[in-house]
Amino acid sequence: MSTTTTTTTTTATAVNTTASDYIPRGPTSAELTFYAPPADDSAPFNYVETPPPGQPKYNYGSQTERISLTDIRGNEDSFNLDKDSFQTLRNIPSATTYSTFDSETSIRETYYPEVESLLLKHVPNAHKIILFDHTIRRANPNSPRQPVNRVHVDQTPAAALARVNLHITDPAEAKALSEGRYRIINVWRPLTAEPVQSQPLAFASASSVDENDLVPIQHRYPDRTGETMGVKFNPGQKWFYWSGMTGDERLLLKCSDSQGYRDGDVAQWVPHTAFTDGRTPVGARPRESIEVRALVFG
Repeated sequence: MSTTTTTTTTTATAVNTTASDYIPRGPTSAELTFYAPPADDSAPFNYVETPPPGQPKYNYGSQTERISLTDIRGNEDSFNLDKDSFQTLRNIPSATTYSTFDSETSIRETYYPEVESLLLKHVPNAHKIILFDHTIRRANPNSPRQPVNRVHVDQTPAAALARVNLHITDPAEAKALSEGRYRIINVWRPLTAEPVQSQPLAFASASSVDENDLVPIQHRYPDRTGETMGVKFNPGQKWFYWSGMTGDERLLLKCSDSQGYRDGDVAQWVPHTAFTDGRTPVGARPRESIEVRALVFG
């Protein structure tokens, strides 16, 4: 597979990172990894689990660019789901503790109801929520799921509709709901109360992303094939991050919106990726986070 590396001259602001409790904040820059097409121009794919014998895990390449990142800390209310495809929530009460996230059962029994209530309260016109999966990521070499350091979008419009039909078992109800507005929204949060120091999340405002920047990628499961999207670099993209996120803050990431691709009057998706901040101090806490993925109807 092909790999292209491009270097620009923008650099992160120099800081003293000798204090292990330092929280990187403010404008910075970082290398982000974007999509590059397969060398043979074939359809791109990615195997979610072990690929069949003779097949690579994925067949497309990458392009690395140094990107300027704006810290939204202090300006959180300037962004919303309809315009940017991301939105922040602060001072969110929770009955969870760190140990809640050690068990699938406790996540679903304790945290899922909080996420459902959160979305019903904060997403206008939402009337039905289906939480269909979650992922815990830890920036630890022994963790099975690491932060993803590749710019991507979780869903295509076709994959979002397939999710409706997969999770709504009554065909008549699925048809009725799919004819209305439905969105896929990820709810992202750190697992700990302490601020995130390493491997924060970068996200681009949908208002700066051209549809031609996005490439459908077959997302091959053992029993079915979904679609995600790779993201090509475009200098017009505007990239952001939220410095030092804490356990009482939530980042909503909209990955699909049926109203957006039907009418074009609202944002549809948000490219995002973890990134390595050069200001992260030695001895910083490894990032630990959970993202819960939701179908939001209405």
